Amino acid sequence: MDCAKGIAVVAGTGRPIEEFEGVDRIDRPGPPLLCVPTTAGSSADVSQFAILSSPGRRLKFAIISKSIVPDVSLLDPDLLCTLPPRLTGSTGLDALTHAVEAYVSTGASPITDLFALSAIRRLATFLPLAVQHPGNAVYRNETMLASLEAGLAFSNASLGAVHALAHSLGGYLDIPHGICNAILLEQVVHCNFPYAADRYRAVSAAFGLEVWQQSSEVVCAALVDRISSFRRILGVDQTLADCGLTPEDIPVLTKNALLDPCMATNPRVPDEEMVRRCYERAL
Repeated sequence: MDCAKGIAVVAGTGRPIEEFEGVDRIDRPGPPLLCVPTTAGSSADVSQFAILSSPGRRLKFAIISKSIVPDVSLLDPDLLCTLPPRLTGSTGLDALTHAVEAYVSTGASPITDLFALSAIRRLATFLPLAVQHPGNAVYRNETMLASLEAGLAFSNASLGAVHALAHSLGGYLDIPHGICNAILLEQVVHCNFPYAADRYRAVSAAFGLEVWQQSSEVVCAALVDRISSFRRILGVDQTLADCGLTPEDIPVLTKNALLDPCMATNPRVPDEEMVRRCYERAL
């Protein structure tokens, strides 16, 4: 779907796609765009984001514009019933990351909050069931609805450091985006938590954790542990080292991540030390 968005941009402007990297740089509309998602994960069918790979630079770059919000999105849960369990898990974890990052984003609003928390609740309940019972259309419908909700949240509230780090990492080592998000989410939550503690408490409650009588330190540890165990239940149990990352790669990944536009709405103003620590803890 992101490829289709890129094709629409080039068709409408006649210019190379790299010229539109960044925010609100598209000055001409493309042809009508109809999207039919076949995973419950990316939410590209309702978002103003397109993430494209630049092999020459070994990174993924973002195009963010209302001009690439699709005209029509058709959701059919039956299309997900042949999705393999591992892909179900990794794409669902992408949707979870969208919801969490949208909720703690500095661009969040009461409307995006409704969608983000609902998506977290649905995924916490139904994503493991969809992995275990891939042919069940009811479970697939719930995960697809959660992906839609998460997409409506992040397309309006934007994202944060998890996606910035994931774009840098995924483009550099050609790792699937959902896997990158799944591994990095717990690390970024740990670093961000003191800067949005009340928001992360609400995320924890949506995950089914008891949080309101607990200290911030306890809630942070419980949420990080919940995310870690949740991704492992879904079959995403590798480290970044397992994916081929070495300590020598971290400086260039850090540099690219800090330039990603998703950093603009992270609850903590990111710096080199924070980004480097997140990559190192995920090795």
